[in-house]
Amino acid sequence: MNTVAEFIESGILELYVMGAASEEDVLAVEKMAAAHPEVKQEIEQISLAMEHYAQTCATKPRSTVKTMVMATVDYLERMKQGELPESPPVLTPGSCISDYGKWLDNPKATLPADAEQVYARIIGYTPTATTAIVWVREQSEEEVHHDEYERFLVVEGTCLMRAGEETYNLAAGDYFAVPLNTPHQLTVTSTSPCKAILQRLSVE
Repeated sequence: MNTVAEFIESGILELYVMGAASEEDVLAVEKMAAAHPEVKQEIEQISLAMEHYAQTCATKPRSTVKTMVMATVDYLERMKQGELPESPPVLTPGSCISDYGKWLDNPKATLPADAEQVYARIIGYTPTATTAIVWVREQSEEEVHHDEYERFLVVEGTCLMRAGEETYNLAAGDYFAVPLNTPHQLTVTSTSPCKAILQRLSVE
């Protein structure tokens, strides 16, 4: 590139701001920015434009997404600290609470006092299945699953599960499988949070 203008118009600055530039290009951009104020100014303008675009187009994720992301981070940290990965049993209509006693009896498997509406502790993960202990204080957000089966086994408390046009009263020991492509929402009916084993299985 023979001129500063050509350098600015090349698209390399956009890649630099997005963190997608190669190591060689990063060095070239930083060298040009140090030597030419207009390059530095252009970088600042691109950064502001991208920040504005991100804020304008941002959508607030569902709280359940945040819950599972935080649970995944916690699970990975536990693995780093030496906890061994395990594969809890697949939930079926014949599942019993005692099948998951090993994980439910873990002293660390408790609901934090400052937890939000829904809290989860992952107890098993594979590329096709995620199993967690979940607590719902009052109500979960409505959600729909198109590419995974969601199953519950209530451990403590009672709740009302609405799936599509149907509603189901669930108590400790009850199993429920959410149909695919069906809007569903859980509302706690007990005075204490509803605690359950939650399992999500990928659709094959």
